[in-house]
Amino acid sequence: MSAVLIIDDDEPLLRALRLNFAARGYRVHTAGTGAAGLAAAADHPPDLVIVDLGLPDLDGLDVVAGIRGYSDVPIIVLSARHTGATKVAALDAGADDYVTKPFGMDELLARMRAALRRAAPAPAAPVLRTPAFRLDLSAKQATGPDGAVIRLTPTEWHLVEVLARHEGKLVEHKRLLREVWGPRYETETNYLRVHFANLRRKLEPDPSRPRYFVTEPGIGYRLQLPGDMK
Repeated sequence: MSAVLIIDDDEPLLRALRLNFAARGYRVHTAGTGAAGLAAAADHPPDLVIVDLGLPDLDGLDVVAGIRGYSDVPIIVLSARHTGATKVAALDAGADDYVTKPFGMDELLARMRAALRRAAPAPAAPVLRTPAFRLDLSAKQATGPDGAVIRLTPTEWHLVEVLARHEGKLVEHKRLLREVWGPRYETETNYLRVHFANLRRKLEPDPSRPRYFVTEPGIGYRLQLPGDMK
């Protein structure tokens, strides 16, 4: 039974979706604000998220980006905004699909089934902790052991996010380059060397002997956290 998190402040719509989804065997959780939705997604990772863009506290695009920062969970945007630019922005932020209001329930359910079929396995934790640093992937904030903020560039965050989704596992050069820079850059391994050198300088206790951002020469990189070091 798949768990669905709906983030929307439209109470009548939430009730209708809850009834329809529950009747089809889904476990349904709801949140009426972006902050509550981010907290629910982190505390009780769902199998699929539905997000409205017009939330009372946060832009729905920021909610999508926050969840996508640490999780591969399928995200469907459900919004009354019809413009092509908005749809592109939502997909670029990390949404898997975009459904405009008003919508047909059968179509939405079909899109949910398709998204769940494509879903990655289990999501990673939103906060990663080591003795050397703390990474809040949802808030995109890195801090040192003294609590001081460590500034990471958007590209460095993107690399961290990809590795975090595969914590403890090798991620090949091509996959990293494709996910961060796009398919045209799959041979540009020098990009990885430069950015991982910067990440290690900022986060590793001894950048010359990395403990957490580990290189597999000629193959790729892995994020190795204390629980993996056995």
